[in-house]
Amino acid sequence: MAKRDVIDSVIREMAGQPRFGCDELPDRKVITGIISDVQAFMFPAFSSGACVSERMLLEKIRWELAHQIRRAMRFAGDSDLDPDRVADDFLAAIPGIYSLLLKDIEALYEGDPAATSREEVIVAYPGFFAIVVYRIAHVLYEMRVPIIPRIMTEFVHQKTGIDIHAGAKIGEYFFIDHGTGIVIGETTVIGDHVKLYQGVTLGAKSFEVDADGNPVKGIKRHPNIGSHVVIYANATILGGSTTVGDHCVIGGNVWLTHSVEPGQTVYYRAEPSDRG
Repeated sequence: MAKRDVIDSVIREMAGQPRFGCDELPDRKVITGIISDVQAFMFPAFSSGACVSERMLLEKIRWELAHQIRRAMRFAGDSDLDPDRVADDFLAAIPGIYSLLLKDIEALYEGDPAATSREEVIVAYPGFFAIVVYRIAHVLYEMRVPIIPRIMTEFVHQKTGIDIHAGAKIGEYFFIDHGTGIVIGETTVIGDHVKLYQGVTLGAKSFEVDADGNPVKGIKRHPNIGSHVVIYANATILGGSTTVGDHCVIGGNVWLTHSVEPGQTVYYRAEPSDRG
């Protein structure tokens, strides 16, 4: 088959198929650029871009975010959001995001003996990068912005291996150590001063389905974690009715599907048969 015939054949076969025209979708590159610009505004000394005034940077964030929200609303046509108003509200939320991040920096610096400075945490720690983007995305999620929060958190997931859904509710002084493989589901609630190690999963125990066998959305599926809790590597905590109380320690490799009273330590101890 000649080259032109192959091309014509492919075009014919694809004709009429849904193609999700890229001129209508949110632009992932622009959205990740918004993340970088918000970071540059909050931490200007660590920006690798050209030096611009704070006003110009905020105006750029506002314009690009409003434009991407308009694109996202085509994706979710039932939305009645005002993109310009949402962009303004997001800018107004930046000082609050920054205040939370300062506490997260403190938790990481004070909690990790390997951290030599707070600056190191900001520029080098993938856990902190994941937290930064989560806190940005969560604000937009709470504003009911479609698609964009998920694009933001999945960008970080690809970069770091840390998967935090923008809908999760996470308190102050949040500490992710190492981080790779962490999964935090949409309806998870986490208190203050919580430390997670690599491989931790805060997930759903099972999915309710409707009469057609499709997963039911919008229900509580993921656990509640109290304040001052430490969860060690590769622990798995599942279920919307599962609550880990304040001041608990969950050991590595624990599989937990029931609630734990405050102040308890839960750990996995291998039986002789498990050691081969």
